[in-house]
Amino acid sequence: MKFDIARGGGSWAETAALARAAADAGVSGLVFTETTQAPWISVAAAATAAPELEFATGVAVAFPRSPMVTAVTSWELAANTRGRFRLGLGTQVRAHVERRYSSEFDHPGPRLKDYVLAVRNCFASFDGGKSLSHEGPYYRLSLLPQAWAPPRHDHGDIKIDISAVGPWMSRMAGEVADGVHVHPLHSLHYLHERLLPALGEGCHRAGRSPAEVDLIVPVFIVAGDTAEERAPLRRRAQEQISFYGSTRAYAFQFDDLGFTGLSAALNERLKANDFDGMRDLITDEVLDHFAVVGRWDEIADMLTARYEGIATRLVSYLAEDSVAMDPTAMARWGEIARALDC
Repeated sequence: MKFDIARGGGSWAETAALARAAADAGVSGLVFTETTQAPWISVAAAATAAPELEFATGVAVAFPRSPMVTAVTSWELAANTRGRFRLGLGTQVRAHVERRYSSEFDHPGPRLKDYVLAVRNCFASFDGGKSLSHEGPYYRLSLLPQAWAPPRHDHGDIKIDISAVGPWMSRMAGEVADGVHVHPLHSLHYLHERLLPALGEGCHRAGRSPAEVDLIVPVFIVAGDTAEERAPLRRRAQEQISFYGSTRAYAFQFDDLGFTGLSAALNERLKANDFDGMRDLITDEVLDHFAVVGRWDEIADMLTARYEGIATRLVSYLAEDSVAMDPTAMARWGEIARALDC
């Protein structure tokens, strides 16, 4: 398994420094989220500083951008990283798409499927294999004069991954995507009983093998040789799990494990701005299902036991926080990366 680090927002210089440190430590790549910043320029900054890394958006918000805009940007990144870039796309939620981005959201699953196919058609036309012609239910692209076509290069086979949680999106990923960005809020039960069966159904529909679809799995890894050392990352994991879990669409994640009502309780505390109360609801029992907690020298074996045969790439959700608190921790993350990729 490859081992990546998730990267949030920050300056170009900070991103470049993180990328160089990650590469020197032996980490496989960086995965860029889209929250306060668009990911594209950060990918470029990281790739300039550490061209040996692999890079992905995990995930870029699709609907506010034309498929052509996304395709052109991805094409340029693939060329300049020499094929070390993969495009991860997601829907975001209705409120953000409609009210923050002023874009269309309705029918997000079918819309994202059409988006992926439209981007693929753009890539094919950039590569010179065919003229641009995409006529889908949501996107129609039919004009690409030669003067506006991006330069051809040798890295046009750009993988497109999508974020998928529910059964419809997971089946769709099996039909059309190269990979799935698994939600950070996941348990082994969810992976085995919900995601993988739905993904397999989609692959069967498309005449594909599930082995053709990569799973990129962000993990809440709480590493440290003592409980005191682990405490800050443990707190961050609890906070993030409680935040994600307060979304009622994810209530099944807890219900499946017998934590019935936990999502509703988290949502109530969220409405009351009781963030400490939210965090306290994520007990050790809950944390064991949604995080990997252990000593530094245990983590690689724990990750292997949990994800071997499932994940193509693991993404450390909390490594950036860890390194910000203690820059020497990057070497420990590198040890984990090398152990997983041996």
